[in-house]
Amino acid sequence: MSGGTVPIGPTLVAALLGLTVAGAAVLRLSGLGRGRTVLTAAARATAQLGVVSLVIVAVLRAWWSTGLFVLLMYVVASITAYRRIGPPGPRRVAPLAIAAGVTPSLGVLLATRALPATPLVVLPTAGILIGGAMTATSLAGRRTLDELRTRHGEYEAGLALGLLPRDAAVEICRPAAGQALVPALDQTRTVGLVTLPGAFVGVLLGGAGPVQAGATQLLILLTLLAVEAVAIALAVELIVRDRARAGP
Repeated sequence: MSGGTVPIGPTLVAALLGLTVAGAAVLRLSGLGRGRTVLTAAARATAQLGVVSLVIVAVLRAWWSTGLFVLLMYVVASITAYRRIGPPGPRRVAPLAIAAGVTPSLGVLLATRALPATPLVVLPTAGILIGGAMTATSLAGRRTLDELRTRHGEYEAGLALGLLPRDAAVEICRPAAGQALVPALDQTRTVGLVTLPGAFVGVLLGGAGPVQAGATQLLILLTLLAVEAVAIALAVELIVRDRARAGP
């Protein structure tokens, strides 16, 4: 590795293939899932990153193309989160939860000039926030629906005690859904001790000092916590209200 870059060649290809096959084999042999999912994810990542690598320079030349790319990321994230939540979840949950978390947070960063208003900075930041909101929405949605399904008897008991349908459902699913924020909390708590996230390393490689890199990473992490908290709260609320209207 020279100058902080990964050398592209047969060694890299062999390493990537080996890691992918190993991950797929472990998943299959342990019975935790289908090994094919790892292979498919790796193939998609390779193809998508290849395309992005070719077009990203052109995308960053103008605000309109940057905006379209951010919109594309949002649409793909919404579709992915919806599929992860599953058909029982209302269709509007994923797009609304992701937008509610990302839009105001990104707006605050730009309005206060905490984030430089340039395509080169806004695009990757938006991608990080959208990705975090997507994951949080998926986890919160799945756990909310699982709790409502497996603890339906407790839900009916709450109704028998006089709770409104929405309140009875929230009491059941809120603790489990709140666990969707744990990955972001752990990343924030252990940053610098266990991990050195991409924003920190990227700023360092870009020539900035360690203090500037640390400030940038802190800004991203704390914004991501706010984004995911909003996304989780809205996802739970929308699913609960939908189930309350649908009845038993």
